[in-house]
This record gives sequence, C-alpha cells and structure tokens, in this order.
Amino acid sequence: MSLEFIIGLIILVIGTGACAFPRDREYLTRIINLEIPAFGLLLVALSFDETLALLTFIAVSTLTTFVLVMLVERKVTS
Repeated sequence: MSLEFIIGLIILVIGTGACAFPRDREYLTRIINLEIPAFGLLLVALSFDETLALLTFIAVSTLTTFVLVMLVERKVTS
C-alpha cells in the first residue's frame, strides 16, 4: 500500500466522523466538514492513479460544494 492511500484512508475516517457528529450544527461548519473526507477520498483516488475516477470526483465535489453554498445563502437570507 502506498503512503497516499494510507493517509487518505485516515483523513477519510476522521472526516466522516466529523461530519457525522458535528460540534455545532451550522451550515458553514457542515460544508467545511464535508471537504475533509473529500480531500481524503482525493488522496485515495490519486493512489490508484485512475484519471477518470479523479476527474469525476473533482466534478462531483465542485457541484456538491456549489449546491451547498447556494443552500446556505438561501437559508441565511430567509
């Protein structure tokens, strides 16, 4: 196993725990907590060296962040 794979799995597990049990339940905190396991998943994808999986992950991560930011903005203005 490569170093990127091991570090990615550790970050993925820690980030998933942070998302599942957030300290405060604000939307900004949830968005930040979602980016932590996303970075771990990115490292895992890099260790397998599959370009298609990596590009798909980047696209989905970008769209998810965009949608969550729009949700937060709509919730704050309401």
